[in-house]
Amino acid sequence: MTHYDVFNGDADGICALHQLRLAYPRDSQLITGVKRDITLLERVVAKPGDKITVLDVSLDKNREALLALLELGARVVYFDHHFPGDIPAHRDFDAHIDRAPGICTSLLVDRFLHGRYRIWAVVGAFGDNLHEAARRAAEPLHLSADQLDALQSLGECLNYNGYGETLADLHFPPDELYRLLHCHTDPFSFIAEAPAFQQLRQGYAEDMAKAGELQPEMATEACALYILPDAPWSRRVSGSFSNRLAQSWPNRAHAILTRRSNGYTVSVRAPLSAPTGADELCRRFDTGGGRKAAAGINCLPESKVVEFVEEFRAAWGSV
Repeated sequence: MTHYDVFNGDADGICALHQLRLAYPRDSQLITGVKRDITLLERVVAKPGDKITVLDVSLDKNREALLALLELGARVVYFDHHFPGDIPAHRDFDAHIDRAPGICTSLLVDRFLHGRYRIWAVVGAFGDNLHEAARRAAEPLHLSADQLDALQSLGECLNYNGYGETLADLHFPPDELYRLLHCHTDPFSFIAEAPAFQQLRQGYAEDMAKAGELQPEMATEACALYILPDAPWSRRVSGSFSNRLAQSWPNRAHAILTRRSNGYTVSVRAPLSAPTGADELCRRFDTGGGRKAAAGINCLPESKVVEFVEEFRAAWGSV
C-alpha cells in the first residue's frame, strides 16, 4: 500500500500537511506544485487500497481524477475550503470541506486534530490572509504581540514562496520547503534557525518593495486594479501584494493582473469588510476558481481583459 499526500504549495497547504503529519507520521509520496497548479490528483498513479490525503486544492477542479481514484479502489481523505461543486458520496471518501468565511485548510485540520498543533494553523491562517481568524485561533496559546508578528511573517513568507508560473520562479520547490519545515515542531525554531526562512524573508521584502512602487491602472473607493510586468519578481509577489492591498483598504476589492506570454494571471481579493464574491467572479472565466474572499484566473487571454474589468467593476461597484 502506498500513501500519497497531495497539497497546495502555499502556506495553507504546507501548514495543513505539517500539522497532520506531526500528529500522524507517515512515509508518503508528496505531490504538489506552484500555488496555481491545482489539478494535482491526476498525477497520482494509485493501486487499489492506496491511501490519498488531499489538502487545499479544489475538489471541483479535480473531480474527474478523484472519481477515477475512488472507482479504482483507493481511499481518499480531503480537506479543503474552496468551491467543491457536488461532493461525491462514496464509502472510501472522507470529506472535510467548509467554505465559510474565515476558514482555511489549516484551520480545518486544526479542527480535525482538536487543536493539537494549533500554532501551525495560526501560521497557515496568517499566510492565507485571514489575520482576524489567525488571532482568534491563537488566543488559547497566550502568545505575545511579538510572537504573533513573527508567526504572521512566517505565514506570509511561506505563502509568498508558492506564487510563480513555474517552479523556476520560486525560491524553493514546495515539497522541499515542506520537508525543511517538517524538521521543526516549533515554528519559532524554524524562524530562528532555518536559512530558508531568512532567504524567503529577504526575497519577500525586495519583491514587495518593487510592487509598492506601482500605481493602479484604475482605482475607486470600491475597487482597484493593478497590472504587474512579466517578470519573476512580479509572479512571485502577486498574491502577497494582493493580500497587502486588501489589508490596507479593507472596504475595497482588488484585482492584480500579472502579464505572461499568453495573457495574464489574475488575483482577486474581495473587500475584507465583505469577504465574498471573488470565486463567483473568477469562475466566469476559463481557468478561474478559488474561494469567496480570494480567487484567481490562471490564464486570462488579452481578448478577455476588457470583459474582466467590466465584470470586476460590476461586482463591487464603480463608485
